[in-house]
Amino acid sequence: MSPTPITGVQATAATGYLPDAGTVRASTDGSGFGAALAGAVNNAQALSSESKTLAVQAVTGNLDDIHNATIAAARAQVTLELVAAVRNKGVDAFNEIMRMQA
Repeated sequence: MSPTPITGVQATAATGYLPDAGTVRASTDGSGFGAALAGAVNNAQALSSESKTLAVQAVTGNLDDIHNATIAAARAQVTLELVAAVRNKGVDAFNEIMRMQA
């Protein structure tokens, strides 16, 4: 008995879900995870850059609303913490795999 696909879900390259065939293809090369991680790092860098720009504007007095700088700093911090947590879990998983006996 195979599971039935959920209707209304679009096919994505990252999951390999094919609605017509009702099968899931597992990517063995890790490109999906690598692309997702690279995108998260790029997003974290962009948020950090925006936060720094707004912080400089706040210090120089060129910022009208300090809330924007505070929100940007919080978003950058949370995103960086998330990326670091995913990285740490990935390293932990790799170390666990390396400890397995063949």
